[in-house]
Amino acid sequence: MNKNVPDLGHAAGTLTSALIKQAIREKGQANVILATGASQFETLRYLINDKEIDWSGVVMFHLDEYIGLPESHPASFRKYLKERFLIQVPALKEIHLINGETDPEAECKKLSEAIAKYPIDVALVGIGENGHLAFNDPPADFDTEIPYIIVNLDEACRRQQMGEGWFNTIDEVPAQAISMSVQQIMKSKHIICSVPDKRKAEAVRNCLKNEVSNLFPSSILQQHAHCDIFLDEDSASLL
Repeated sequence: MNKNVPDLGHAAGTLTSALIKQAIREKGQANVILATGASQFETLRYLINDKEIDWSGVVMFHLDEYIGLPESHPASFRKYLKERFLIQVPALKEIHLINGETDPEAECKKLSEAIAKYPIDVALVGIGENGHLAFNDPPADFDTEIPYIIVNLDEACRRQQMGEGWFNTIDEVPAQAISMSVQQIMKSKHIICSVPDKRKAEAVRNCLKNEVSNLFPSSILQQHAHCDIFLDEDSASLL
């Protein structure tokens, strides 16, 4: 546990950086999954500032994206990754962003075929207020082996996105998204889960203290051999 959000991000970023460098050292490249949202601000900032990472050896995949939301919208995760990360680091070996403005089934198929070629070394994820993992809201599909899927967003998820300031009303929040599936996330060699803030405390407790259940999607992280969960005092307050 970390005292505050900057400490959490620094700790998560330190481990992420070490794992990326290790993968590049051992096999010539690192295959990573990047998440978005407020939970990732500090971790991404740490990675940007680490000038020892050879980004030309990194293949990046994107965790989730709304369907039908223009990239120009403030809530676009493609926009987030481009502005908050990609333009601030040297060119990556490959970048696989999710385009939610095209045919979603075709986009899922394209991304699923791409990620099948790259065993993931490290995945950055968060936990939603409703316990979701990526956009796999409860009851999440724990069984599908398809890497990228179309999901329906529940009201709690949509209210979180509005509450974080990305949208003015819940009606503006898209009802569907393209999300990496739970099983694809779980195939990652290492998972680094960052969960700051008081509003996530109940979800953290459900993730760590409940039996594994698709009603608490992030609880499946209990079954991963190499998952590090970074909390601050607020998000850990119910443990």
